[in-house]
Amino acid sequence: MPPFASNTSLVALAVAIPFGAVRTQVVDYGRAEQMLTWNASRFVYGDQVTPNWYRDSTRFWYRVTTPRGAEFVSVNPASMPPQRALLFDNDRLAAALSRAADTAVAGTKLPFRTFRFENDGRDERRLRIRMGKSGFSCDIVEYTCVKADTLPNRLRFVRSPDERWDAFIAGHNIWIRPVSGGDSIQLTTDGVAGYGYGAGSPSPTLIRLKQPVAPQVYWSPDSKRLAIARIDERGVQKFHLYSSTTIRPTSYEYPYSLPGDSAVEMLELYVGDVAARSSRKIDAPAQPLMSLYGFSTKVVQWAPASDKVFFTHVDRGPKHVRVMVADAAGGAARTLFADSSRTYVIGSPDVVTSGTLWRPLKSGDMIWFSERDGWGHLYLVGADGAKKGQITSGPWVVTALVAVDETRGRLYFLARGREQGRHPEYDFLYGVNLDGSGLALLSPEEGMHSVAAIAGGKFFIDVWSRVDTPPTTVLRSAEGKIVRELERADIAQLRSTGWRPGEIFTAKARDGITEITGVLYKPSNFDSTKRYPVIDHIYPGPLISPVSKVFYPSSSSFSYSQMGQVQALAELGFVVLEIDALGNTPRNKSLYTLWYGNMGDNGIPDHVTAIKQLGARFPWMDMTRVGIYGHSGGGFSSTDAMLRFPDFYSVAVSTAGNHDNRTYYHGWGERFQGPLVKDSVRGTDSYVQAANKTFAANLRGHLFLVHGDMDDNVHPAHTIALVDALVKANKRFDLLILPDADHNLTQHPYVIRRTWDFFVEHLLHGTAPENYSIAPPP
Repeated sequence: MPPFASNTSLVALAVAIPFGAVRTQVVDYGRAEQMLTWNASRFVYGDQVTPNWYRDSTRFWYRVTTPRGAEFVSVNPASMPPQRALLFDNDRLAAALSRAADTAVAGTKLPFRTFRFENDGRDERRLRIRMGKSGFSCDIVEYTCVKADTLPNRLRFVRSPDERWDAFIAGHNIWIRPVSGGDSIQLTTDGVAGYGYGAGSPSPTLIRLKQPVAPQVYWSPDSKRLAIARIDERGVQKFHLYSSTTIRPTSYEYPYSLPGDSAVEMLELYVGDVAARSSRKIDAPAQPLMSLYGFSTKVVQWAPASDKVFFTHVDRGPKHVRVMVADAAGGAARTLFADSSRTYVIGSPDVVTSGTLWRPLKSGDMIWFSERDGWGHLYLVGADGAKKGQITSGPWVVTALVAVDETRGRLYFLARGREQGRHPEYDFLYGVNLDGSGLALLSPEEGMHSVAAIAGGKFFIDVWSRVDTPPTTVLRSAEGKIVRELERADIAQLRSTGWRPGEIFTAKARDGITEITGVLYKPSNFDSTKRYPVIDHIYPGPLISPVSKVFYPSSSSFSYSQMGQVQALAELGFVVLEIDALGNTPRNKSLYTLWYGNMGDNGIPDHVTAIKQLGARFPWMDMTRVGIYGHSGGGFSSTDAMLRFPDFYSVAVSTAGNHDNRTYYHGWGERFQGPLVKDSVRGTDSYVQAANKTFAANLRGHLFLVHGDMDDNVHPAHTIALVDALVKANKRFDLLILPDADHNLTQHPYVIRRTWDFFVEHLLHGTAPENYSIAPPP
């Protein structure tokens, strides 16, 4: 049976109108469902390699899908040549599990995705496996399995580098316990609710899911000490949510500070001493928690010798960042050096995925990321805080610090925008000496490169792909040479379904000069003699891209394209676009901060400009029917587009939108809009022109608002306040509140189906199928 032969629902729609004529075409909801990423990715093999490290931190293993089922592969980069081998024989292990579990297990469908080596990784002959609710210990030399206890959930623990200690939270305090067994040791004693160690108050989502929380601690390299975060929520005002699906509704209360609040969540740092069984506060001012230097950037790093602890310290905004250092044994922290910006400082060019771009070195120097020359680059700072030199420079941007080989005096990093004629948003791997000489491109293949270092930069795992090119995974040497190909994705089955890849395009931004990029998705039965309605899938950022740079539909990393299920939507008979507007990607500081202080801009002028250019270029785009949709910030901006550009966008679906950033986390609004300034004379403030409800009277098209009533990230008050303004403006709109749903709505089958229905009815001008049911992800 063809992969798209089942669960079909046919709808007669006025779609794909030929030039000069009108006719009806049948659209297949079932086929669109099969293009959802969790269905389409079943036909992709060998696309994901996530390394799991052996104790020596050089060898690794990974799970990879094949047409024969999933296989587990072990790699030794240091062998000559580098060795790649199956970790075990699937059929023999399945037979051993079948005997031990007294049930049939097939080697093509092993019932586990991960495992642990026994004896905390020391025994590489025996695996601890969880199968359902049962645990098994399996010998992969003799191929025998016996029942064993299931290993405890380690999500609530942070293990020390020497593998001897686990840190955890109990009673708002930090404890450590010996991995080998024995009594736990309490390092802090005065933690209380609202002023606890290791974590702030749990969110309603964590409470409802009963999800354990790992402490925010940072072990020293010698495992003798750990830096501990203490979160001060005292005085912070509360938000409330209500679960109303039970006979007696349940209320949840949690601290949530807003722009302009006098009291916000604050971060203090302590050092715990394992031998002394105690902790002490680092003598430094507290800093605002939600204004941290970068969401994925470490606040704390230890000196390689474990004698000093370095940390970043910011103000609200943040417009200023200091690097401070304290001796591990005690004493006051001192400022090593500082950086600042007229708009805001960033610790990494991508607030979601880039990681930490600063690092203390054994020499006492430090690698530091800064945009002081208008571009994001790496600098070498001395132990006295003086700048020793600029390591990288030019009209391009460093996006990740991958490794530093101090012995060779060489640094490895990802960057974009340096190579002429290449996609400006693709990351490539480079090497450079610490004095800035010897810059070399190490990954010349055209595509987005995701790189992990092995043994401090002696080898690299490099996965590269494009939205239209499946992933290839290789081992590289420090000189960039490919020493072993590990995987090359197989998409033959996906192609046989009629799937077609997204198409990369370029256009000019609002200034008519700056080149911006995007991806265009067409239905698999695309016919260039017909005309297709256009849908814009938007996320405004800042510094978060909505456009997939890696192969779609399969990616192990964060992808807003997956959140929007763009190919499935296109399959209904639309042309779906994603655009990197000014502000979405780092590039030059002046470009991505173009609309600082005006979050109502949302990059939409670039979207409108680019879509008009594409409409002039491609006659099969019906520019009289343009819709837009998005989630979270995309929910905010898709509604914003309807209100500010009502002559261009006629239909929008907005899920979980932060429609008024006065009701969102202070660290987001104060970073991108600036401080909240109130005008008591006029009764207004500096955020009002960026709030959707201010422009509710402008609504002319069809707007569908969706929100979960247990959303503890973007509180449902955002949507309710907008609804209030729309009602007062006497506007017609559609509203869906999902009971007990949190912020993660994008993969909700009912939300997906209702999104399809709304665009089918109001942009295709057709009738949606009656109560079509989408199967949830497996």
